[in-house]
Amino acid sequence: MTDNHSQIFFGQATGLSIQSSSKEDPYIFLRCIKKKSDGSWEKPSKGEGKTIRCSLEEIVMMLEVLNKRMSNWTSYHSYKDTQTQISFGWENGNGNKLWINIGNYSKMLIFAQIEIFKMLLEHLLKEKIKFATIFNGKKTSDKSNTSFEVKEEFNRFEQTNIRSSNNLMKEIPKQSNKVQNSNTADITQVEGVIKSETEKALFIQFNNGQEVWFPKSTVHSNYSPNRDFNQKFLIDNWILRKNKIIS
Repeated sequence: MTDNHSQIFFGQATGLSIQSSSKEDPYIFLRCIKKKSDGSWEKPSKGEGKTIRCSLEEIVMMLEVLNKRMSNWTSYHSYKDTQTQISFGWENGNGNKLWINIGNYSKMLIFAQIEIFKMLLEHLLKEKIKFATIFNGKKTSDKSNTSFEVKEEFNRFEQTNIRSSNNLMKEIPKQSNKVQNSNTADITQVEGVIKSETEKALFIQFNNGQEVWFPKSTVHSNYSPNRDFNQKFLIDNWILRKNKIIS
């Protein structure tokens, strides 16, 4: 059995790779790169592209989406005071196209790629459960570093589960189009089309032709990054009123 795995999924403009350097590591790496205007691809060796490290718990949540037990899942990664949002979601909520977003990188996988991605994740999870969760009893000379790493991993696990619980709650059908978030601020469900997206904002066009930039912090629902696709959003009322979307 090989000790490392690597698979790349290329598209016309974006590439996604999944990598595991050792079966004894309790994590994998996901990396996204884009094609440049000159036709060449970004090179991670030069600090280009976006790479995140995913834990065993996050692999489980990805498989929940891939096996269609969830329509989508969102989490956040923190590294050197920088937060990166990642999400897995089916186009139109349930279909044969899967969107993977890592920061401002978006990659769509089609059926064959999805099956390979799923089988590889399932294999990696079983492999790492067997080899990466063994406690060998070895002591380290730097106890402070060990304590810090354990605490950091626990915090990442805790935040992942908090985010996942919040996203599961978002999938519960609402009796009204007005609900309240955890900060007791009213939000309303509206329909529109994503015309553009940055790491921190969405540019949404509504059915009446009005176009508005919304900070992602004011959007409380998952969404497909697919352009020109009409979908529903849960957005804070205060910014909807400010832009005269609602009265």
